[in-house]
Amino acid sequence: MSWFKTIIYNLPEVAAPEQRRLAFGEKLKWTLIALVLYFVLGMMPLFGLGENSLQQFEFLSIVLASPFGSIISLGIGPIVTASIVLQLLNGAGIVKFDLTSHEGKRLFQGVQKLLSIFFIIFEGSIYVFMGGLAPSNALIGTSQYFQLQMILVFQLVLGGLMIMFMDEVVSKWGFGSGISLFIAAGVSQSIFIQAFSWLPGPSGLAGVTYAIGAIPALFQSLAAGDPTTAGVRLAALLSTAVIFLVVVYVQSMKVEIPLSFGRIRGQGIRWPLSFMYTSNIPVILVAALLANFQLIGRLLQNWIGPNLFARFSDTGQVVGGFVYWVQAPDLLRTIIEQKTLFFGSAPYLQSLVYIIVMIAGSVVFSIFWVQTAGMDAKSQARQMMSAGLQIPGFRRDERVLESLLNRYIWPLTIMGGMAVGLLAALADLTGALSRGTGILLAVMIVYKMYEDIARQHLMDMNPAMQKFLGG
Repeated sequence: MSWFKTIIYNLPEVAAPEQRRLAFGEKLKWTLIALVLYFVLGMMPLFGLGENSLQQFEFLSIVLASPFGSIISLGIGPIVTASIVLQLLNGAGIVKFDLTSHEGKRLFQGVQKLLSIFFIIFEGSIYVFMGGLAPSNALIGTSQYFQLQMILVFQLVLGGLMIMFMDEVVSKWGFGSGISLFIAAGVSQSIFIQAFSWLPGPSGLAGVTYAIGAIPALFQSLAAGDPTTAGVRLAALLSTAVIFLVVVYVQSMKVEIPLSFGRIRGQGIRWPLSFMYTSNIPVILVAALLANFQLIGRLLQNWIGPNLFARFSDTGQVVGGFVYWVQAPDLLRTIIEQKTLFFGSAPYLQSLVYIIVMIAGSVVFSIFWVQTAGMDAKSQARQMMSAGLQIPGFRRDERVLESLLNRYIWPLTIMGGMAVGLLAALADLTGALSRGTGILLAVMIVYKMYEDIARQHLMDMNPAMQKFLGG
């Protein structure tokens, strides 16, 4: 086991800052550098790429922050997959990490990085050798085809490693995490294009070609006398606005616990517990898992043809198999186009299955995340005690504080996971711009980043809060 720890502890990593707390400007600088670099890499096409059968999965590229066909086509997929696998193994007790100790946390992070590297190489090879991102079909059977395959794998691995280290840079030197930042960037870009782009898109129901953007297409369809397309576009815009407002409202819901500084009489704070206790993490993990299912299904069909796991039409739409039942239909658009609520039970049954999967998955990953991220009652109580905080009117005892926190943390973990899963599922069914899950993730990420910025200002102003928050 010592040789394994030697490998884990000697993996390349981004050095953490020497000072305990970075200035606001320094954090902002590294966050913007990583963001600009992400957009630049996303515009760099893969050398030797001929067939890009993954290009049609626009929403998957947003969720995985992976512009298919670019050098960062893997996006955050390998990192999130490694996190999912490790959390499931740790939660099931197959592998166990002592996350209360520094050594245990270091080992957990090292194993997660090693798994991320493995999945970068594995997914890069799968994408290329199963035909997702492949050289031109005209070269099949030649030595040049295999050489280009290896070059493509090398580029994908290089891009995957760059995303992994950029995520570390943001986590250690910037605001939030690189995973969240890249998702928010991709969703924001997609929403802007889908709302305002004047470039021509597919033809509408009246045979008229409309713009890609919902706003110009709305006016074009009204001018062309096409109320159905106008209704679809208007519904997408209204759904986007409603989802945005609902997510902001739910994200601001908190439970505040009064705490006092034991050594300073009359001084206290109200410690907030968000209703969405695990924030957007469960939705990211569930969405990434379902996105991986679709990618695996598409690659399997390229390799062995239609199968029980997934069946795709010639236009790239999922028409059968397991993957069909775990993706969201555009229910609102279907109702508008059919002009009736009664058009068969399949879309409604598919919607119900999708809602159940999203809720169940979000609850499971919420529980695992609380246990692995040090957000459980015991860890929080220990952190508060080390900062000199206690419950007013109770004796200074970690067990008392832990007992009180348990009354809030576990209900919030489960209820928050259910709420965010339900909200994401319902948002997807409305056909909002960039899909509902994408908007939900973007709003929650930006809101979380706002809280991080506000917290840093609070730490600068209040030395006691700086100590409590680990600054």
